Amino acid sequence: MAAAVCVVLVLITAGLVRHFVVQPFHIPSASMAPAFEPGDVVLADRSQRGTAQRGDIVVLDGRGYFAPSAAEGDRYWLKRVIAVGGDSVACCDAEGAITVNDTSLVEPYLPEGTVPSEIEFDLKVPEGRVFVLGDNRADSTDSRHLLGAPGGG
Repeated sequence: MAAAVCVVLVLITAGLVRHFVVQPFHIPSASMAPAFEPGDVVLADRSQRGTAQRGDIVVLDGRGYFAPSAAEGDRYWLKRVIAVGGDSVACCDAEGAITVNDTSLVEPYLPEGTVPSEIEFDLKVPEGRVFVLGDNRADSTDSRHLLGAPGGG
């Protein structure tokens, strides 16, 4: 009986840790290469939900925004936060850089030869939202691709 109680407590604790503290995610695509490659596993700190800042790499639940195939398991997405609520973000300045609040963004994490964006945009990020891009822009579905969709990208 004591062993059964112990097993139940371990399972409950593991579930709570996974839901509230840290959760592993498998990288399914090359959208964040070279920093993260397909098959890599990341541990997401779930205690920091809703506190993303510019430059952070986040795991986001794409249901209703990114994931038309959420039923097939494409629910979570790993992306880099480019702008947060209240920021103005645009592509691109005269040098081809993305700007955030009229300041050119320096992006040393982009793979060599990658342009910041081939899609033009100019918007203000709504409060409570973030504008995210994959580092491997040529192989990333991200906020640029969903500007007219629910949630505005």
